[in-house]
Amino acid sequence: MFDDATDPFGPFARWWPDAVAREPDVPDAMQLATADARGRPTLRTVLLKAWGPDGFVFYTSDLSRKGVQLAENPWAAGVLHWKSLERQVLIEGPVERVAPAVSDTYFASRPRGSQLGAWASAQSQPTRRPLAARVTEAEIRFADGPVPRPTHWGGWRILAQRVEFWQGRADRLHERIVFTRDGEGWQRGRIDP
Repeated sequence: MFDDATDPFGPFARWWPDAVAREPDVPDAMQLATADARGRPTLRTVLLKAWGPDGFVFYTSDLSRKGVQLAENPWAAGVLHWKSLERQVLIEGPVERVAPAVSDTYFASRPRGSQLGAWASAQSQPTRRPLAARVTEAEIRFADGPVPRPTHWGGWRILAQRVEFWQGRADRLHERIVFTRDGEGWQRGRIDP
């Protein structure tokens, strides 16, 4: 699978359908590591919503802890772990905002309740008012039409500089294939488990 690969996207394209078909719980769940301006790391789960040669995309609020950290320190690492397949993919690199039109399109595809939640939740911020009350206010505010994307909510793309594929093997002799960005191309290598 890896011997003829010139970049990480071909192998990812082969693994992704297996994960979607065989991983029983949220195959697009990605652990996202970010760090603040002083380098203190944080880890949480987001959903991988798009991927390809231009990067790996997830969405969040700019008000969230991760949104603040991405603005302060625009690098991230994401891990997709498909336990039932004994596979994981580690993606590392700088991040950039996706175009507002891309965020708008994705936001419009979300269930209405999730759209309202994006308006009601001051994600990661302390609050004194119950979230349910703020959701009700958003329902009233947008009762007569579509829910627009809040300006503080949108997509981020990890511009992969390093992508590691891990395949579990017996006796912990796992296979690890690493693709590292080299100018416009990629270098491929194996590393020990």
